[in-house]
Amino acid sequence: METVVLALVALACPVGMGLMMWMMARGMRAGDKQETADIDLEQLRAEQQRLSAEVARLEDERKVGAT
Repeated sequence: METVVLALVALACPVGMGLMMWMMARGMRAGDKQETADIDLEQLRAEQQRLSAEVARLEDERKVGAT
């Protein structure tokens, strides 16, 4: 009985790792990833423009305050 328990404990890690790798590989093959990536890219570009405008505004305020 003790040998069976030890064997199960020894196999738990590799089996769990294999299951995790298989599940991650399944997630990478999702077909709708490109559409989601395009939406995310547009959101990131909009955020970058907003932040660039904010940085420019703050730099202008700093220049005005320094003079």
